[in-house]
Amino acid sequence: MTPDRSIASTRPCFTLAALALLCIAACGGGSQSTPSQPSPSPPPQQFALTRLSTDTFTNSDSQHATEVEPGIFAAGSTIVTAFQVGRRFNGGASDIGFATSTNGGSNWTNGLLPGLTVNLGGTYFAASDPSVAFDKAHGAWIIASLLIASGTDLVAVSRSADAMSWGNPIVVSTTNDADKQWITCDNTANSPFYGHSYLEWDDPSMPANGLIWMSTSTDGGVTWSAAVNTASLTSGLGGQPVCQPNGTVVVPIMSADGTAMFAFTSADGGVTWNAQVTVANITDHVVAGNMRTIALPSATVDASGRVYVVWQDCRFRAGCSSNDIVLSTSSDGSNWTAPIGIPIDAVTSTVDHFIPALALTYYFYPVANCTTTTCQLEVGFISSPDGGNTWSAPTTMAGPMSLAWLPNTSSGVMVGDYVATAFSSGHAYTVFAVAHANSGATFDEAIYANTNALLAADRQSQQRSAMRPESAVTHTSDHGPRKYYDLDNEHPIQPRKQ
Repeated sequence: MTPDRSIASTRPCFTLAALALLCIAACGGGSQSTPSQPSPSPPPQQFALTRLSTDTFTNSDSQHATEVEPGIFAAGSTIVTAFQVGRRFNGGASDIGFATSTNGGSNWTNGLLPGLTVNLGGTYFAASDPSVAFDKAHGAWIIASLLIASGTDLVAVSRSADAMSWGNPIVVSTTNDADKQWITCDNTANSPFYGHSYLEWDDPSMPANGLIWMSTSTDGGVTWSAAVNTASLTSGLGGQPVCQPNGTVVVPIMSADGTAMFAFTSADGGVTWNAQVTVANITDHVVAGNMRTIALPSATVDASGRVYVVWQDCRFRAGCSSNDIVLSTSSDGSNWTAPIGIPIDAVTSTVDHFIPALALTYYFYPVANCTTTTCQLEVGFISSPDGGNTWSAPTTMAGPMSLAWLPNTSSGVMVGDYVATAFSSGHAYTVFAVAHANSGATFDEAIYANTNALLAADRQSQQRSAMRPESAVTHTSDHGPRKYYDLDNEHPIQPRKQ
């Protein structure tokens, strides 16, 4: 499976030539077999990793050396990832970095996007939330970023013809504020909207209160349409648009208060957007150690047009003691399957799983009930040969990491609000933040990729059955609704009137 957000997933949409790791086309929405209880996670297994970049900034308002929150996309043998460089406590980073491989992940070249921040020829304090797309019709690579200014944040795109040299940013949003943008492109040649790019963000400021906006480009990101809302004036956070082969755009998104997963669609090339539907209620566990993470979606689409969305959720754990990763699918963006549980660990284990990206990379704690001094953060990977019905044994890619090695933010210590996976020539490459011990006041957190392609699960290997919806035992999160419309805790959600 080639993700679109990563994931929450990578990002943009395209028809898959090969369904490598999640082989979703075979799923067809069939019923799940009786769940088997997986054994505890194997001992940590370090994969060979390649460091993609280094934070060399020295500005005093950032925590150095830190890199977090990668987005990724692959087209043929070219892979592009973008990420925050020099994370600030109160939002964003010194700039957005990128790393590009033109030979399927064998070698990488890195750099920084020009014209975004004051640290590199721009006018904005900081930049954040990068996502990556490729518009095949126009031969344009596009990185969408959030530009942080005094009193407002703006959505902008940077363009490149070769994924190496990037132009100055083109501002897209005109809303009072913006947060958590995401970009995707329709790369299906026989789609009626081939060559459309779609950009989503929300406005967390009052009186918008998390209102979702969508804008469309038909010229490779040079110009953008006036932004519009959904028919139901949906509010939310962390939406990830994906394109079906028939041209329909589906946007899974977390509700503004974090209690439900929504989705909305467009069937007319982004001119109008339908009212949201509920994918499922969110039942999630607060991750220990002041870790910055919530149940944001990671979404992708397969060659048949089936859409997949995953998020962290505790419904299969007694007392909401920790999170599993759950999966829901849809053929039309309006009707969704009840969430199944991905069987990484036995539901009686102490493991907590969070920040997932299809297919399927995630962070985890071996022991959920830990503290800022005892939590051990690791990176895991698991795959499915049949669209999520059964799964391979998980593998550990990196860790353990101490939380003291991570930069702090207004909403917790940070590796990123998402990780990402892309496929090049049928092989999977995943990018994520890995931290090592600090050197005095200087961090050592950077973006890494697996050096060698990840192995796909196959139908002959021993498989673990997904947890069926009726196996859910918990129906309430262990916390109340979210208190802020944004992840930097700047825009409070007003209490509901009784």
